Amino acid sequence: MHYWLLKSEPSAWSWQNQLDRGEQGEGWDGVRNYRASSYMKAMAIGDLAFFYHSVNEKQIVGIVEVCALYRPDPTDASGQFGMVTVKAVKSLHTPVTLADIKADERLQDMALVRQSRLSVTPVTAKQWAIIMQMAQTKL
Repeated sequence: MHYWLLKSEPSAWSWQNQLDRGEQGEGWDGVRNYRASSYMKAMAIGDLAFFYHSVNEKQIVGIVEVCALYRPDPTDASGQFGMVTVKAVKSLHTPVTLADIKADERLQDMALVRQSRLSVTPVTAKQWAIIMQMAQTKL
């Protein structure tokens, strides 16, 4: 299993929207960056991802699971980009802010910190465990 982080502007697609989709999940469409797209191509069924509210909130609020593999994104007229489908797994007990992550020396190499503009980034198993501890959340 691999771990990831998916960013969304809450005004466009919020954690509550994701929860409301239930078991069927929602296609993670609209990604128009080649590196972020390559990360989605590497995702497998059952991989877990942090759901991050970007823009004003800048915090991890939940966990999603990949439930459908990479395929063409119907919102991309160029046909160059794709999407995966993710379903909500669990809300974090305590959201973890970007400031919290940046303040933790153990997370300085996290892609969220180093590649802040990417909407899809990998998370190592060690980073996942640290953030889960910070969030006071267990699966």
